[in-house]
Amino acid sequence: MTAPEFLFDFGSPNAYLAHRVLPQIEARTGVRFTYTPVLLGGLFKLTGNQAPMLAFSGIPNKLAYEMLELRRFIARHRIPFQINTLLLMRGAVAAEMDGVLADYVEAGLHHMWEEPKKMDDPAVWAEALAASGLDAERLLARTKDEDVKAKLLANTEAAA
Repeated sequence: MTAPEFLFDFGSPNAYLAHRVLPQIEARTGVRFTYTPVLLGGLFKLTGNQAPMLAFSGIPNKLAYEMLELRRFIARHRIPFQINTLLLMRGAVAAEMDGVLADYVEAGLHHMWEEPKKMDDPAVWAEALAASGLDAERLLARTKDEDVKAKLLANTEAAA
């Protein structure tokens, strides 16, 4: 039996919500999910798809409702919106290669959604990850490595 794969980008509210229920599914079924970092924007590009805000732009009522729900979600959870997740996602690949992906995912989602910070700012990112007990200096350096960049691209292409 192949392990189910959880493709994620830290910028997706749905990824955050799914991550929070996966432990219950694992406990109930005995199955373990494999986490795979991908770039959601890259998936949209590779598949000829669009983000919902663009895809629904020609349907006034749907887009208006989507925007209302998004504003409600952001306001309720005090979430900063519209960040570039490239640094977070490269960090996830580096963390995976270094054997600390589970801790990185917890920290990344925590600092994106539970105690929101501007996680596309390298200084904020490093401070947040260090506060979560990760070797932020090493991970930040690894985000620039060609093998990390290539692996994230390969993950995204494979997901498409």
